[in-house]
Amino acid sequence: MITFSLQSGSNGNAIYVEADGVRLLFDAGISGRQAALRMAAHGRNIRDVDALILSHRHSDHTRCARVYQRRFGLPIYATPATRHAVAPGRSAEVRSFRPGDALDFGRVIVHTLPTPHDAAESVAFIVECDGRHLGILTDLGHPFAGLARALAALDAAYLESNYDPLMLAEGSYPPELKARIRGDGGHLSNDEAAELLKRCRRHRPRWIALAHLSEHNNDPDVALETHRRELGRDYPLTIASRYAVSEALTI
Repeated sequence: MITFSLQSGSNGNAIYVEADGVRLLFDAGISGRQAALRMAAHGRNIRDVDALILSHRHSDHTRCARVYQRRFGLPIYATPATRHAVAPGRSAEVRSFRPGDALDFGRVIVHTLPTPHDAAESVAFIVECDGRHLGILTDLGHPFAGLARALAALDAAYLESNYDPLMLAEGSYPPELKARIRGDGGHLSNDEAAELLKRCRRHRPRWIALAHLSEHNNDPDVALETHRRELGRDYPLTIASRYAVSEALTI
């Protein structure tokens, strides 16, 4: 299984996963031009993607979904609530699934995991192929029941590590936005993500890509240091950038 993040953050999200000849794109928050260029940087053609799968309706995950469909011919998969946001009145052009469903792409199965993020029918993903499991775990709301157990069964994962609590508290965001971010429907902090991984210490993943870092309330070095303080300096961590395509990662 090969994967890379095209971009990860509130400015736009998209993650590519390839396994057993199946090519999947998760979310469509960056322009079609940038998506095509960043895939080409790893020798992939966006027109070869078999499915575009959307996690939830927020625009940093969906704003360019119809562009990908129209320009590149990508089939869209989404929950009914997300489908309505992407293509109101044109639902026949989007293939529906319910949170908790498994999507079958031959030997590749995409398990959808309902999350308490503040968007109707928000889901995370676990991609399974030949006994290997990759998690795409962002926009999680809070460390909900079952999340640590799911994480412990993965070989690798993109894991939300959105904000540093002190940077958020001392930052310029209005109080209501700060409350939303750290609330039950918001995002995981560096500390919460690190604690989740610490609870899974008996199972060491091949790698964890810290994802969906805030521009104003986090910093890659701060996120990495928080995790290394809890998990050790040799824990296999990388960052999914807000600004560029990541390295290609394998499991």
